[in-house]
Amino acid sequence: MSDLNQLAAAGTPGGPVTPDQLIDLDSLLAAYHDQRPDPAHAEQRVAFGTSGHRGSSLDRTFNEAHILAITQAIVEHRVARRIGGPVLVGKDTHALSSVAERTAIEVLSANGVPVRVQGSHGITATPVISRAILAFNEGRSATDPGRADGIIITPSHNPPRDGGFKYNPPDGGPADGDITGGIERRANEILAAGLTDVRRGSSTADVATLPGVEVVDFIRPYVEALSSVIDVAAIRSAGLRLAAHPLGGASLPIWPVLAEVHGIDVTVTDDTLDPRFGFMTLDADGLVRMDCSSPFAMAPLVAQMADGAYDLAFGNDPDSDRHGIVCRSSGLMNPNRFLAVAIEHLLATRSDWSNKSRVGKTLVSSILIDRVVEAASRSLCEVPVGFKWFAPGLFDGSLCFGGEESAGASFLRFDGTPWTTDKDGIVMDLLAAEIMAHSGRDPGEHERTLVEKFGDPVYRRISAPADAATRSTLKNLDPSAVSAVTLGGDPITAILTRAPGNDASIGGLKVCTDHGWFAARPSGTEPISKIYAESLRDEAHLERILIEAQTMIAAVI
Repeated sequence: MSDLNQLAAAGTPGGPVTPDQLIDLDSLLAAYHDQRPDPAHAEQRVAFGTSGHRGSSLDRTFNEAHILAITQAIVEHRVARRIGGPVLVGKDTHALSSVAERTAIEVLSANGVPVRVQGSHGITATPVISRAILAFNEGRSATDPGRADGIIITPSHNPPRDGGFKYNPPDGGPADGDITGGIERRANEILAAGLTDVRRGSSTADVATLPGVEVVDFIRPYVEALSSVIDVAAIRSAGLRLAAHPLGGASLPIWPVLAEVHGIDVTVTDDTLDPRFGFMTLDADGLVRMDCSSPFAMAPLVAQMADGAYDLAFGNDPDSDRHGIVCRSSGLMNPNRFLAVAIEHLLATRSDWSNKSRVGKTLVSSILIDRVVEAASRSLCEVPVGFKWFAPGLFDGSLCFGGEESAGASFLRFDGTPWTTDKDGIVMDLLAAEIMAHSGRDPGEHERTLVEKFGDPVYRRISAPADAATRSTLKNLDPSAVSAVTLGGDPITAILTRAPGNDASIGGLKVCTDHGWFAARPSGTEPISKIYAESLRDEAHLERILIEAQTMIAAVI
């Protein structure tokens, strides 16, 4: 399309990738098998962050040894918790995901654990696995030994050189800290002992032929069940022209099935599968990063929308747990703003939801959400960063919605029962279409109405590289570390290191006034630290908050 010619220059943010920026797949995969992590080095040990263990084979932080140890630790965890059903295994399209899947299945099979994997290429979105776990376990008690759980192999939106490995217990969501802490400790013991406790099956046989492995279709049941959580009939009747960009990820095989099953007009704008992700445009920092909330990574889809061929478009990251909503009226929506629009719509249309169920948000999400929830006479539950904090509430219905400012969310089915207990970028995409089908206005137009009603807070997130020592210091800050009494010219009203909604440690610090706030925390997925800030006044006030926040944090780390 002609608008694609308006992209930034090659090698710059928002511009095409240059050949020298592509990863060397042969070196990456060779390092996975050949490089051995040294448990004496902290950064080379197993470490479950916000969402699983992540790293790169090139840094000795995501290698075959890690996956062998983690999987054996999961096997032992299952025995201890009396979980005897199948492990549902999913993976995204990162290069390290396929080899890690192979390693994990070899260990599971050798230990007599039944395994179910997706057929064809085996690409499986995170929400598809979460839904499959819940569906398998429906009607089973919490002590039923036949319960299923899951392993999802993905580093989410991280660069192509990275790998990731997540464990989802029988409630379908990301494992909590008690579970991951135990798995992490045992995996590192196994690493330190030279992997002698690992049982591993054949490394040459076709994985589908290994004992206990069953090839299934997770995708069609997920798609068929979407009518229990999304008004697909309204979308179909409205005749919306939808566009989807999978960003080379696991949503790619979902869209054709959805079009077939539900008769929805959706066009996949780019069906490229490339583990180097060479078709991407560069993110703000000049890296290849499949972040569907980034205007730089989403530049091609935004450009295509300008041609007017589609009413609404969306993108998803490689494991499809995140969403990016592109409207003709507003371009790529800010994730915070779309969450607010989504919550307002859901609370107005889901009549069978209990009015006692709360709306969950992370403490780094916009105060606009607070105002929407208050106007709907609902209660808010503010938790630390990480979707694991929402999983129990979505599972038992005490939360009707859980959302993160990083464009990850899920919500209950129409009848108030759980849909997924992990982030679901697909249902958030389709919710945007439902909103447009019901109202005749796209979510960007709804955003303008919200801002007129509740105000127009200014929000920004910045990040910087941070070594392990810096991240550890930031994670363990005490409120007494802040000696300032004002922020942005206003008296400080609260200094938080624990979340108001569940009293869990936020792994950082949040400083609040009546007119703004900032939060600082280390990333749980990348070697960086992040500062989030919001002003209820204007951009100049936000800039002042950010400057003072960086000064405060620099003084204590």
